[in-house]
Amino acid sequence: MEVIIVKTHLEPAPAALRAGETKAAARGRWLRKLYGQRHIQIMALLGVIWMVIFNYVPMYGVIIAFKEFNIVKAISAAPWVGFGHFKEFFGDESFANVMRNTLGISLIKLAIGFPLPILFALFLNEVRSVVFKKSIQTISYLPHFLSWVILGGILTTWLADVGIVNNILLALHLIDEPISYLAEPSYFWSIIIASDIWKELGWSAIIYLAAIASVSPELYEAATIDGAGRFQKMWYVTLPSIKATISILFILAVSGVLNSNFDQILVLRNSLNESASNVIDIYVYQTGMQQGRYSYSTAVGLFKSAIALILLLLANRVTKKMNDTSLF
Repeated sequence: MEVIIVKTHLEPAPAALRAGETKAAARGRWLRKLYGQRHIQIMALLGVIWMVIFNYVPMYGVIIAFKEFNIVKAISAAPWVGFGHFKEFFGDESFANVMRNTLGISLIKLAIGFPLPILFALFLNEVRSVVFKKSIQTISYLPHFLSWVILGGILTTWLADVGIVNNILLALHLIDEPISYLAEPSYFWSIIIASDIWKELGWSAIIYLAAIASVSPELYEAATIDGAGRFQKMWYVTLPSIKATISILFILAVSGVLNSNFDQILVLRNSLNESASNVIDIYVYQTGMQQGRYSYSTAVGLFKSAIALILLLLANRVTKKMNDTSLF
């Protein structure tokens, strides 16, 4: 008996035939495909337009870093000064203090604040009580949704001479007299770092918890059969399984090492702790917005962006060599 097979769909053309098609046919096929995806393409196009308008067009203004810009004249009319503003910043008497504060705060935040969310996520994942786990998650997330204006007011009240911190320490006889924490430069870095961790710890752990949730249960079962305990599973199963996520976030954290959280420092700084709170972002704000030196402040900001790009490329290359994970 003869069997007849009828194909009810069109099979894609072989690669050899497609390679030999004319440019007009290839263009027509591409246009038909584009038309079939028109709704998705329009949504993507709106995002591209937004990015071009608000991210790329304003980059033209970066050239004022190499000019002596006057707000009453057009950028094109401003005279060129080359690298004059950069040389002035490097020779400024505040340069050493600004870089010391910026790098000091940022590097300590990176060294302490980066691994803490990982540890928090690892231990929170081991909690068996669903109610307790959700309660801890909610409590740890809440500070993230409060602005630094609100948290700054809370911290200012807590750290005042008659604040809760001084009252507790006096009651425990750990100090003999109240301390004005925000008036002492020696305490400022500790306050900034501790308050930043308090605000962002729970929120930063979310992505690690999501990565941990995707780890195959079979790996834990195999580890249990081999006699591994909880800490051994965390070290030999969980951490290696989320190392790609850790690497990507580490690259981003290193690239932003010169970002000292402008909002936080602006709210908590004052004239008494200025020697410990004068970071690059504050320096740019003072010279640009308060003193009206737009070209100079743009040059300082461009210097910061250039360093961030170099750090991004270095961190990306090192991470790629260590565990074959990178952004690009």
